[in-house]
Formats: sequence, C-alpha cells, structure tokens
Amino acid sequence: MAKLRRHAQALGFDAIGVCAPDATPHALEQLLAYLDAGYHGEMAWLTDRPERRADPRVMWSEVRSVIMLGVNYGPDADPRWGHGATDRGAISVYAQGDDYHDVIKSRLKQLARWLVAEAGGDVKVFVDTAAVMEKPLAQATGIGWQGKHSNLVSRTFGSWLFLGAIYTTLELPRDEPEPDRCGSCRACLDACPTAAFPAPYQLDARRCISYLTIELKGPIPHAFRRPIGQHIYGCDDCLAACPWNKFAQAGREAKLAAREALRAPSLAELARLDDAAFRALFTKSPVKRIGRARFVRNVLIAIGNSGEATLATEAERLLGDADPVVRGAAVWALRQLVAEGRLAALRERWLGAEADDSVRAEWADADAAPDAATSSDTVPRA
Repeated sequence: MAKLRRHAQALGFDAIGVCAPDATPHALEQLLAYLDAGYHGEMAWLTDRPERRADPRVMWSEVRSVIMLGVNYGPDADPRWGHGATDRGAISVYAQGDDYHDVIKSRLKQLARWLVAEAGGDVKVFVDTAAVMEKPLAQATGIGWQGKHSNLVSRTFGSWLFLGAIYTTLELPRDEPEPDRCGSCRACLDACPTAAFPAPYQLDARRCISYLTIELKGPIPHAFRRPIGQHIYGCDDCLAACPWNKFAQAGREAKLAAREALRAPSLAELARLDDAAFRALFTKSPVKRIGRARFVRNVLIAIGNSGEATLATEAERLLGDADPVVRGAAVWALRQLVAEGRLAALRERWLGAEADDSVRAEWADADAAPDAATSSDTVPRA
C-alpha cells in the first residue's frame, strides 16, 4: 500500500484510501429513501437500478477492493467574495477551471495501469459519471466523512476534494473509515439560500441552486429566483461555510485552477454569448455541458437580481431569442428592473407573436409586482 500511495501522490492525487466493496451496507436503504422522497427531481438516471449504484459488487461481481482517490481543488480565496458585485455572476469553484472529469480520469487510468503491471488483477476506473456512490465509499476508506450538507469533508482539505474510484480484483489492505466530525455544527445548513436541507444529512436537490442552475432544463421556479442571487452555475455556499475549511489549502493542479475570465464574469458580456461564443468561452469547462440556452437563462435570473437598470437592455434584446427558456427568463428579469410603462410597451410588442405557453405565462406574471427579495428563512419549504 505504501508504494501505491506514493505512486498516486506522484500522479497528483492528494488523498487515497481502500475499502472492501461491501463497506457501505446502508447505502441502498439511504438511496431508496432519497428517491422515494423525490429529492432527485429530474435526475431520472439515479432511479436506474439503484442496487447497482449502492453496491459495487452488483456493478462488477469480481471486484474485491475499492480504491478511492481525491484531488484537492481548494480555492485561493473565499468563493463567496464576489456576491456583492451585482453586475457579476458567480460560477462554482469546481467549474472555473478545466473539466475535472477529464483531468482525473486520465490519472486514474495511469494509476490503474501501474497497479496492474505491479500486482496483476483487473481494474475499472470511474469519475462521477458511472453508477458509483463516491462519497459513502470515500468515507469508508477514511478520506473524509459526509457532512450535514451531504458532501464530503476532509480534515486536511475541508470541502474541496474531487473524487475518483478504481475497482480492482486484487485483495488490498483496508483503511479505517473516517468518523463523522460535524458535531452540533449546522453552519452549512444555515448558509443555504434556498433552504435545500429538510434535515441534517438530507439534501432536496429540487431546492438546491446547483440543481436549479445545472440539472433543471426548464424555467426555474419563481420561489427560488430571488434566493439564487448572482449564482449562474452551481453554488458553493454550504461548502464554503464549513469550519473545517480553516485547514484547507489551495489546489496545486494548474489545470483545475480558476481561469480569470470565470472568477466573477460580467453579466452583460455573458448575456451576449451566442452558441459559438459560449462554446469558445467554456472550452474544456464543465459549464459547456448545460448548453448556451440554460446558461443564459441563469445569467438573466442574475440580471433580474442585480438591481442594475443598465442591464435591462441585455434582457430586452433576449426577448427575441430562439429558445423559450431564455425568452421567459428575460421577461422575468425585465419585470424586476424596468418601470411599468416600459414593461407594458414591451409586452405590446412581443406577447402577440409569442407561441410558447411558458413564455406567455411569464408575461402574464409580469402584470404583478416584481418578486420580493426572499431570504432562506422565507423560501417556501417542501
């Protein structure tokens, strides 16, 4: 194991641990309860053979050991620093650099090939896109524990670890699981702008800003638009609030480091992105996967929350966008920013030709007063 750890570190991994494939006996029960509650929202892929996701042996009957690896992506500053810049958007730390899937999978494959050459056996590698419950397995290997926000917390790296897995047919020495060290703290729960935690250790994805800005394909529900604030892709609020981050350190992988253009990008510039410009800006970025329309939808929600009347021209231009999810978000943003007379004139110009029911509904809602600013204490709970 010492040799494996050294080689993993040489490849850029910051944490490693090993457990048996049956080290998470309660995973299926917890996953089924999560699905029964409907907390997965539109993420239907989570319902596909949950037993395969919860037990590595169902996915691959020959697996004898699970190697979990972590790469530190700790930010070099508090990711919440930009929230006061109303004309700027907030992109989650993990998405400000290159796509971690590509960076980590390449290294996992290198480590897996080395392991086979060194000790034999067969291997399979996974980075977040397969039916693997990485966080419970990481806790079982001692890398960290699942905090009350349901994400992994490390005593060494705080909230900032990307995870990857190697399944192997080799019988490797096991590490001790990491105990829960959250105690009575609820900082992560209280930090959530949309009250997405029905209880400690439970996340209702349907209320989570990361889900709403990334996974949700249609219009964002009205109740969450104001609380989303300036978040345009993901959210780090619960992660950044964790007191264990006092031990965290900035990530050392250059490919995962934040690009300056994505630290706190201009909402006006982002609203002007066409498909080609969107793809160019987010080359090698995980942001690219949600597509231009969903991303500009998020930008328009942030514009509506900005209080910057000068940004209304960007929303006006997008009333004629080809995608209805963009047009609908543009109506909402204008409802927050422009006077009633201007909104009425825009309605007169655009509503008659609008064929999409969801956009027409936004225009109908625009007859009401602008949405009130909402705190996490007043967001309706499920």
